[in-house]
Amino acid sequence: MADKQESHLNGAFYGPAIPPPKSHHRPRRRSSNCGCCCLLSLLLKIIITLIVLIGIAILIFWLVVRPNKVKFHVTDVRLNELEYFANNSTQSYDLAVNITIRNPNKKIKIYYDVIEARATYHNRMLPSIYLPKFLQGHKSTNVLSPHYKGNQSMFLTPSEVEFYDKEKASGIYTLDLDLYMKVRLRLGDIVTGSFKPLVKCDLKVPLKSPDGRLADGSETSKCDLKIFR
Repeated sequence: MADKQESHLNGAFYGPAIPPPKSHHRPRRRSSNCGCCCLLSLLLKIIITLIVLIGIAILIFWLVVRPNKVKFHVTDVRLNELEYFANNSTQSYDLAVNITIRNPNKKIKIYYDVIEARATYHNRMLPSIYLPKFLQGHKSTNVLSPHYKGNQSMFLTPSEVEFYDKEKASGIYTLDLDLYMKVRLRLGDIVTGSFKPLVKCDLKVPLKSPDGRLADGSETSKCDLKIFR
């Protein structure tokens, strides 16, 4: 009996069974970077789509309308007087100019809402002239005729007086004529918003030319048109 008891006590004893450790599965967090990337990708696709649609619309408009650039030319210029009096710092002037505007478009009319004509001599501006507004029809030509005449106070530096004396001796004067405009376009019943083009005319004008020609003998001088200033 003692042997049985000893045999029972010497048997291997491991105690109660230990349950396996529980595995804890943490829920995966969705990266916020993924959301940002998806949003940026969507915005990029929208922008590309809009650009493509706008490009197609412009192409269709061009194919249908075939717009051409409006042309500006000085066709007659008469400088009857341009005198500087150093004793009282005044300038006397008499300048008449004809500017031809040609609209070559078949389907576009142009509203000239504001036309400001600025004439300058050696960076000294004569008083501006505002010309009447008008509507120019398609494939038509209009003529603007600003006339500058009067006196104004003007102080010239010694270098400017020297430049003036040289041109006075040659009888040919360098003048700039600019048109600051506010226009709208009309295509059928559609009228665009206003925009502000700028026309620049660089002139070499002889004093008291009897036929309105320029210094080089030409009858016309092409002006540069800038759609946006």
